[in-house]
Amino acid sequence: MDELKKYIRSVPDFPKPGVNFYDLTTLFADPVGFKMALDKMEDFIRSRKTEKILGIESRGFIFGAALADRLNLPFIVARKKGKLPYKTIAEDYALEYGTASLEIHADAVSPGERVVIVDDLIATGGTLVAACKLIERLKGEVAGIACLIGLVFFPFADKLAGYDVNYLISYDSE
Repeated sequence: MDELKKYIRSVPDFPKPGVNFYDLTTLFADPVGFKMALDKMEDFIRSRKTEKILGIESRGFIFGAALADRLNLPFIVARKKGKLPYKTIAEDYALEYGTASLEIHADAVSPGERVVIVDDLIATGGTLVAACKLIERLKGEVAGIACLIGLVFFPFADKLAGYDVNYLISYDSE
């Protein structure tokens, strides 16, 4: 799916020197490119016998909600700590400097439900592991992980071993 790369703007040295930021606003602004990405992500989600889609804040919401609508599936949001209004469960994960926490509503997943996690990009895999743990704590099944981009120069494969991970574009250097 390297043809999708032409819809993504690369911004060097953002948010800090040495980091190359992949700006998806250019993909979202192009109906052809966005549809192409959604079509490919939809194919994977359909193949997983998905019952719910979980989108990770914030760009995972854009992909996840669109895909849930296309597939007529319930949509779950995973948000940063303190942003959800009802009873939640939380999972901490490591950042480059410190930790963060991801939350979902405690009633978001029922035992045995097959949930695909959707996000924009896989880097270290920490956020996705946290999302997997949240689903599993509610006795749901992680049916797969669907992302647009995989930054393969990060070692996320080991962290996500045992999960069916699908990404459409890979970048192999910073």
